Amino acid sequence: MGYSSEVRKKSIDIIKERKLSAERKADFKRDKIFSVIPEAAEYERKIASCAIKAGRAVIRGGDVKSELEKLKDESLKLQAEYETLLNSKGYSTKDTEPDYYCKECNDTGFIEKDNRTVMCSCLKKVMVETACAELNKNSPLSLCTFEDLDLKYYSKEKNPDYPRSSYEQMNKIFEYCKNYAEKFRPDSESIFMNGMTGLGKTHLSLAIANEVIKRGYGVIYVSAPIIVSKLEKEQFSRNKENNNTEQTLTECDLLIVDDLGTEFSTQFSSKALYNLFNSRLLLGKPIIINTNLDLAELEKLYTQRFVSRIIGEARRLDFFGEDVRLKKT
Repeated sequence: MGYSSEVRKKSIDIIKERKLSAERKADFKRDKIFSVIPEAAEYERKIASCAIKAGRAVIRGGDVKSELEKLKDESLKLQAEYETLLNSKGYSTKDTEPDYYCKECNDTGFIEKDNRTVMCSCLKKVMVETACAELNKNSPLSLCTFEDLDLKYYSKEKNPDYPRSSYEQMNKIFEYCKNYAEKFRPDSESIFMNGMTGLGKTHLSLAIANEVIKRGYGVIYVSAPIIVSKLEKEQFSRNKENNNTEQTLTECDLLIVDDLGTEFSTQFSSKALYNLFNSRLLLGKPIIINTNLDLAELEKLYTQRFVSRIIGEARRLDFFGEDVRLKKT
């Protein structure tokens, strides 16, 4: 299943704009250099003329090899003189050329590989980012950072039911999440955040998302009910053109699933979520899962196989204590 035509168009437009921007900047730099070194423009014209003559020689026929050799020698001589001229004024030929964002495809989005034209990795990356942005349109990604999480609301008194105070636990989790975001890689470990509401699971997962996005990775933050709703809608839609949610959720660098267990439980929802999580785990791609349910409740809602597959592959972070949102009011 490929990306929708809308995602493809937006992505290709981004690549095209990169190319145009690089070439506009190069034209501006070239004009500036030519205003200082007028004779440089004549060298560029002569070098371009050699290329035109070479094309005409091929079409005209005759002793093409000999003609092309002469034109090649002439072009190399002109290029050397051109470089010397620019160097004498403190410039180089690189100053007159576009500085493309992607050096592999020169911002065309496509490269030649094994005698085939294939999509460049830069375009693939933009398509993932564009698809992620579409799914994140209604997500509160800009609302939480590590800086605005205040640990003073967490109790320093040790609860006999837990190994440490909620303050100590949260401080430990905070440091882990901050380090995770700073060192994130597309093959980072998955995280399972578990605990009652109001303890900071959503805040920290959003803070991770913000930092990882700043580092240029494709992140999707979405609730389990929305995932199920989108996948179900696309599963039974007649228009398969825009059915790219599953691919986007599978291919993004980091998938953050909030409120696992709050979706309407059906055979379809359990299967869809399991297949999604399993696909990412098989690809070595990380997932961050937030849930208010304990393991027993999750196993009852899904299956032991489902839960063991998720928990067994993830770093478990247990949140406990009192709802800090009530303390802030």
